[in-house]
Amino acid sequence: MAIRMSKLVCLASSLVLSSLLAAARLPDGRLHANMLRSPGIPLVPLDNAGAPVVSRNGTELPPYDTTYYFDQLIDHKNPSLGTFKQRYWHTYEFYEPGYSGYLTNRTINGLIAQQQNASTVVIEHRFYGFSNPYPDLSVKSLRLHTLEQAVEDLAYFANTVKLPMPGGDQVAPGKAPWILIGGSYSGALTSWTMVKKPDDFFAGYGSSGVVEAILNFWEYFEPIRLNMPANCSADVQAVISHVDKTFTGKNATAIQGLKEAFGLGNMTHLDDVAGALRNNLWDWQSLQPTTGPGGAFYKFCDALEVKDGVSASAHGWGLDHALAAWSSYFKNTYYAGLCGESDAELCLGTYDPTQSYWTDTSIDNSWRSWFWIVCNEVGYLQEGAPKYHPTLVTRLVEPDYDLRQCHLMFPEAFPIPPTIAATERAMQKTNTVYKGWNVRLNRLFFANGQRDPWKDATVSAAGHTVQSTEQQPIRIGDGFHCSDLKTLSGQIDPTINAVQVAALGYFKTWLAQWKPSHHSHTSITVNISPAISGKVAVHQGAPKPVNAFVKGVDT
Repeated sequence: MAIRMSKLVCLASSLVLSSLLAAARLPDGRLHANMLRSPGIPLVPLDNAGAPVVSRNGTELPPYDTTYYFDQLIDHKNPSLGTFKQRYWHTYEFYEPGYSGYLTNRTINGLIAQQQNASTVVIEHRFYGFSNPYPDLSVKSLRLHTLEQAVEDLAYFANTVKLPMPGGDQVAPGKAPWILIGGSYSGALTSWTMVKKPDDFFAGYGSSGVVEAILNFWEYFEPIRLNMPANCSADVQAVISHVDKTFTGKNATAIQGLKEAFGLGNMTHLDDVAGALRNNLWDWQSLQPTTGPGGAFYKFCDALEVKDGVSASAHGWGLDHALAAWSSYFKNTYYAGLCGESDAELCLGTYDPTQSYWTDTSIDNSWRSWFWIVCNEVGYLQEGAPKYHPTLVTRLVEPDYDLRQCHLMFPEAFPIPPTIAATERAMQKTNTVYKGWNVRLNRLFFANGQRDPWKDATVSAAGHTVQSTEQQPIRIGDGFHCSDLKTLSGQIDPTINAVQVAALGYFKTWLAQWKPSHHSHTSITVNISPAISGKVAVHQGAPKPVNAFVKGVDT
């Protein structure tokens, strides 16, 4: 017998996107320009997010950008510490008895909700934006910023929230099926949460979910190398080989001349200089099927490969032209967009421990929050490829380079830079606890993209591909990072449309099988905390990069 989905909730797995731009020190959103890229989801703009929403039965609902607050436990291991105010966004536009864009059918979240008559919720991750257990991002506070606490947040929310809608107090797991949906890091969090909380979430959707923690994630650049224009790839590899050879040599005149060619003559550390060139490759992550020829990555390759109106062959123009073209483009065009008016050492340098991007502990600083997770649990350090393997980026930047930054940003936690061995053990623990590539669950749909730079941390990783099954389907289209989350991407690319159609079919089948249960959640008594005082310091985003962790994903 088919069960009418009178109560279904689609929960976007703890999004960290909401505060990325608010935390920006550089025009692209990062703290400094030698900061690693972070996994992030595409923006989904709305024309008028503040306008009232009208449901299918004509009822006027609150605008999509209405913010709600949930009393979340500060520490799930010690409920006596009380709660903090966790922000979330919600609509029951499609709900039937009866971050804004991710509430709507412009996304896979909304398409599933529309098909199944569901309510949609977007929740802000702890320690991002204004959902903070404590009023700063000090190491003392961040001790409670863990994957374990994030997983518990989602389960506690699902079991205790009273949604602002008719019947919103009768939607706990067991009374209503909860679907967990996420992309990128939150796609991984979807998998990790379902591993640990299988009774709380009936089904899940992970887009570009980076489920495997990897310390030296040099493979980040492999989908870029394999999918970018061949001429551009060849010339980038030639220039990087020359940069590494020059910077590891002893010709001081040649070293200084190369630095000055890129406009970085005053920089002290050669690994910072060489690492800065990763920025042009990191721009690939901003591509989507909707990106036009004005995309930053396309402009970069055009600067290298189009000469006097003629494009190079698949072999490129060769080192001499490529070096002159890249250095001129970086110095005269690209640098201003990357660093604004910041001095190169301030923008790209990573060695000065007094810089505010290391010491600022004010809230709403997504880069600091993300870097804590990077240093402690997931890694994803984007370095040069191993020797004898083609590389698009310098081999002067190795894990020790980025692990040193863990020490600079969190000296109380890392009095000395963490060792590779110790950090690898932490990554192995993450993969053991949350299964990584070894995840095997019921009703978990994975969607990935062939051109996604994060693909090799997903279940579709080269050499580690997990078998697709009817209970854990895996679909891969020709998209970039999280392309399948956006409805518009499927309208442009038929391979992404096929992923979305498959997902809708699986969720329709799975949800027809759902039955109410006597699932119960242990009640606890907690102290409800007031919202954080307005006197709390909020991170102010002055232009300044750190390596390329969190450059935004294009719309």
